[in-house]
Amino acid sequence: MLVQCELCPKGCIILPGHRGECRIRINLDGKLTAVTYGYPCSLHVDPVEKKPLFHFFPGSRILSLATVGCNLHCKFCQNWEISQADPENVEAFYLPPESLPKTASSYDCRLIAYTYTDPVAFYEYTLDSCRASKKAGIKNVLVTAGYLNTPPLKELYAFSDAANIDLKAYSDSFYQQICGGSLKPVLNALVLAKEMGVWLEVTNLIIPTLNDSDKDIQALCQWMKTNLGKDTPLHFSRFFPMYLMQNLPPTPSRTLEKAFQIAKSVGLDYVYIGNLSTKNGENTFCPNCRKKLIQRDRYVILENNLEKGQCPGCQTKIPGVWS
Repeated sequence: MLVQCELCPKGCIILPGHRGECRIRINLDGKLTAVTYGYPCSLHVDPVEKKPLFHFFPGSRILSLATVGCNLHCKFCQNWEISQADPENVEAFYLPPESLPKTASSYDCRLIAYTYTDPVAFYEYTLDSCRASKKAGIKNVLVTAGYLNTPPLKELYAFSDAANIDLKAYSDSFYQQICGGSLKPVLNALVLAKEMGVWLEVTNLIIPTLNDSDKDIQALCQWMKTNLGKDTPLHFSRFFPMYLMQNLPPTPSRTLEKAFQIAKSVGLDYVYIGNLSTKNGENTFCPNCRKKLIQRDRYVILENNLEKGQCPGCQTKIPGVWS
C-alpha cells in the first residue's frame, strides 16, 4: 500500500519497502516509519556560539546531536557524509528521548541542540526529545533549514527555545537548483518562529557566483528587516569548497565585509561574519551608542559587558536570552 508523508513540502508518496527523500522514512507494510528514531549518529558538546547563536546564553556549553538524513540535498553540505547517507550505512547508538536530559546534565549542559543534519528530518525524535528536555528544565535549540510544513512546525516550536535557521538565498531558483527545495516554506518558518516567541538568529552562507551579488544580499537583508525586524541577528558565513561544489573558491573576505556593510546600510542592528577572522565581525555592539558589549574570538567569549541584558553605557535593551 502506498503511503504519503505529510511532514515537509515534498509530500513524498512512498512505495512499500521504499523510502522518502529524507532517506529515513520508510514504508514498512503500509506504515510510515522513521527508522532513525532514538538512534543518533553524532553526539558532541559544543559552545553555543558554534550553532551559531550569539544572543542566547553566550559562553554556554550545548549538547549537540543528530541522526542520519535530511530532506534537502544541498550541493555544498558540510555534513553530507551523514545528511545524504542511508541509515543502514552509518553507525549509530541508542539514546531515547527520555534519557537525553540526564545525558545533557552529565556533560554539564543546560542546552541541547538538534543540529548537524536537520532536526526537521528526524522530526519525531526531535519533538519527543524537546518535550522531555523542556520538562526537565533544559533549553532546546533547533539548527535547521526550516523546510517543514506549518502544522508540525508549530508543534515543534511550542517546545523550542531558540533556532538558527539557514536562509540559503532569497531566491527560489537557488533553492530548486542547489538545494532540491523551495524558498517559500523557509520564509514561512522564519516568520512563524518570531510569531511564536522562539529566539531566532539567521545564517546565510555566501557562495561565490551563486548568491553573492550585492543585489542578492540586499534583497535578503531587506526581507529580514521587513518581516523579522531589524533586531534579528544575521550571520554571514564563509563558504569553503565541499561535497559537490569543490570547483568553487572560498568566499573572498572582501565579499563578506561588503555583505556586512550592505546589511548595516539596510538597517539591521546585529550582523556577524563567520568562518573568517575579522576585527569586529564577531563582536556585539550597542546599536544606540556603539559601545562594544560582547567581544568574541571564534567561539570564545573574551569580554561580556552586558548588564541584565542592557548596554551599561546608555541602558539600551539588547534583544536576546542572556540568563
